[in-house]
Amino acid sequence: MEEVKNFLTDIIDADIAAGLNEQIHTRFPPEPNGYLHIGSAKAIYINWSIAQKYNGKFNLRFDDTNPVREDDEYVQSIQEDIKWLTGEMPNGGIFYGSDYFETCYDCAVALIKAGKAYVCDLTQDEIREYRGTLTEPGKNSPYRDRSIEENLQLFQDMRDGKFPDGSKTLRAKIDMASPNMNMRDPAIYRIVRAHHHRQGDKWCIYPLYDFAHPIQDALEGITHSMCSIEFENHRPLYEWVVDNCPLPHHPKQREFARLNVTNTVMSKRYLRQLVFEHHVEGWDDPRMPTLCGLRRRGYTPSSILEFVRRAGIAKANSLVDIRLLEHCIREELNETAIRRMAVTEPIKMVITNYPEDKTEVFTLPNNPKDETAGSRDVPFTRELYIEKSDFAMVPPPKFQRLKPDGEVRLMGAYIVKCNEVITDENGEVVELHCTADLETGNGMPVDGRKVKGTIHWVSASHAIDADCYLYDNLFTLENTGDVPEGKDYLDFLNPDSLKKLTGCKLEPSIAAVPTGTRMQFVRMGYFIKDTEDGRYNRIVTLKDSFAKTLQGK
Repeated sequence: MEEVKNFLTDIIDADIAAGLNEQIHTRFPPEPNGYLHIGSAKAIYINWSIAQKYNGKFNLRFDDTNPVREDDEYVQSIQEDIKWLTGEMPNGGIFYGSDYFETCYDCAVALIKAGKAYVCDLTQDEIREYRGTLTEPGKNSPYRDRSIEENLQLFQDMRDGKFPDGSKTLRAKIDMASPNMNMRDPAIYRIVRAHHHRQGDKWCIYPLYDFAHPIQDALEGITHSMCSIEFENHRPLYEWVVDNCPLPHHPKQREFARLNVTNTVMSKRYLRQLVFEHHVEGWDDPRMPTLCGLRRRGYTPSSILEFVRRAGIAKANSLVDIRLLEHCIREELNETAIRRMAVTEPIKMVITNYPEDKTEVFTLPNNPKDETAGSRDVPFTRELYIEKSDFAMVPPPKFQRLKPDGEVRLMGAYIVKCNEVITDENGEVVELHCTADLETGNGMPVDGRKVKGTIHWVSASHAIDADCYLYDNLFTLENTGDVPEGKDYLDFLNPDSLKKLTGCKLEPSIAAVPTGTRMQFVRMGYFIKDTEDGRYNRIVTLKDSFAKTLQGK
């Protein structure tokens, strides 16, 4: 892996030089309430690659402190995605925030005993009202000065289930006049009766993330808690918790910019809505920015990590063009993907001067860029299929494919000339009658003439049937974080984000290709074999509009 260096590694280098850390220890703390997406890949990459750089440890810790939407399905999917993306399970171990509930409770009790936390009866609306504004300080809760003894008893009663959900919270006693709104006596425990995926019904009170997370980091020995930039204003509270709770270690929180990508959404709330309202096929729909969706689409772990690396690690938020992601996978597959011929919108071509009962075999390379990839045999017969777009009755300017009385090269085979066009009652072309120059086999003309056009083809009697799924951006709006007033992000769902082509004709060697194999369908794009029963997903087209942008930099 390429040397990792960014402003976060500069911070770590300085800490090591100052003797603050001997072994670097990072973590990735997803909430198991949905599937990971490409924004998650950035957080994984940062924490995993930095741990590798310093021969340190990298933990996976599930932030399962909110039982309402959490599920073991998401726990399993997250582990699968991390192993797929990095090629390994976290070397520091797999942990669950819920395993620390007892310690979190003990820390809360310690805060109460120190006069730094109190049980509050204000409703959520009242808490917001008391909180103040960015320009005006908040005011103290009328319950802020309860005695330590009363708070200890009330908190124990909260744990024992003696109060209704939402009727009380435990709040940190900090400063209602703080310029940082997060420090104005934030809630650190709430009452929620919900079945927990690991703890069952043992608890009816749950710590809030801002309280539980620094405790979990400290207990695991995390040295650098690296999180997205929206937590920057939460850092003083993070430090307050580790300073005021009886913890064995003092981790350091630092923040980086989130990964925002054009023409898609990253909010887990929006992703859940897309799935549960059936705007997409599921979490693994190849149009989704989820890692499982990208995997099914045909993206590789290396292409995603390369995209994250090229997008950069910085503190300033930015919007990254989705074409950079496409460029990364296209660049990789151009070197590695096997080549195959596939006709996605077929019309029949009959070679009238070729024997009806003859089958000839032409040998074509698996990848012209890689001699070690070998070759495969492709059968040639009298009846073939070619791409509908490779023929034009009235060709546009500079059209170099087949036309009436025109000639083209059949890739790796003969030069053919179109002599007759068969149409149906609607005037649609259904069949072409051609003659082949049988002296031009194996791609080599013998008479010195040049034919500009080369098209792909498939033997009609040997072709396998398939469905090809062509994908485009999920949203027509480039920046889905900036939806125009009066509009909803769903208003910008792309109606053409999926095009299904049935009745496609593929060369027979594709039948033996394992599911999950990535191929270039020559001249048509890069595809992955999605299912054994004939579904092929297009990963990206061959045209790379972003390459010119990169060359211009």
